[in-house]
Amino acid sequence: MQNLIEAAVINALKEDVEDPAGIIPSGDHTSLASIPFAKAGSAQLLVKADGVLAGVEVAKTVCRLVDESLKFEGILADGVAIKKGDVAFKVYGEVKSILRAERVLLNYMQRMSGIATHTKLFVDALAGTNTKILDTRKTTPGLRLFEKWAVRIGGGFNHRFGLYDMIMLKDNHIDFCGGIANAIATVKKYQHEKGLQLKVEIEARTLDNVREIIAIGDVHRIMFDNFSPENAAEGVKIVGGKFETEISGGVTLQNIGLYKNACVDYISVGALTHSSVALDLSLKAI
Repeated sequence: MQNLIEAAVINALKEDVEDPAGIIPSGDHTSLASIPFAKAGSAQLLVKADGVLAGVEVAKTVCRLVDESLKFEGILADGVAIKKGDVAFKVYGEVKSILRAERVLLNYMQRMSGIATHTKLFVDALAGTNTKILDTRKTTPGLRLFEKWAVRIGGGFNHRFGLYDMIMLKDNHIDFCGGIANAIATVKKYQHEKGLQLKVEIEARTLDNVREIIAIGDVHRIMFDNFSPENAAEGVKIVGGKFETEISGGVTLQNIGLYKNACVDYISVGALTHSSVALDLSLKAI
């Protein structure tokens, strides 16, 4: 995992200093032009809005990859509640290196802290239940690793990471296969032929779909797609603990409380990653 994180950070750093057309010489020309050679200094990560801190470990990696001589002094850890005025960490070393690291580490931390903060609101809304909050694949291209990491920091759980680690039969798959029974049978045959044992989730659009899926079996989880709170609760009763259950679609902070009594295992919320607002953070010279 660390290799994937470092590779992504290296690409982000290159994006900042390398002309993709290869015409302009590489470098942070603003700092190179204005900061005296080898000038030493320090900066601190200043919190400018309340929320949940996320991305400190990424910031450490950014600083190390920019300049191994930078000294990183951690003050607050990922996952802690933060308020305006807090200082999360300090960095000491060559000023040009600190400035090169600044925007990249802020881009990661502001995005991740925003997602962690948003996730925590959903998690808190389900306090007292056993229902877990899940993310989805509705992530920013190239940032999925970091965004799903931020969901975990905020107290949520990750759904499948990609198309490779779980089989998820949604409406289009079912329709193209000619129905629920054909879709499940085709997946069972495929897994047998490929020697796979991936978990299978299938979407139900109605309570009758739920009954049909239960009669067939050969799945691990049933997703209640855009079910009302009442239908979700009825769906859980029908499933009777035979399979895991998940609600997906239309759940917001405004209505999630209505689903608390449905007693599903999971509620997946795409908005955790596609609609979270970046948390206001700033790296300031000290």
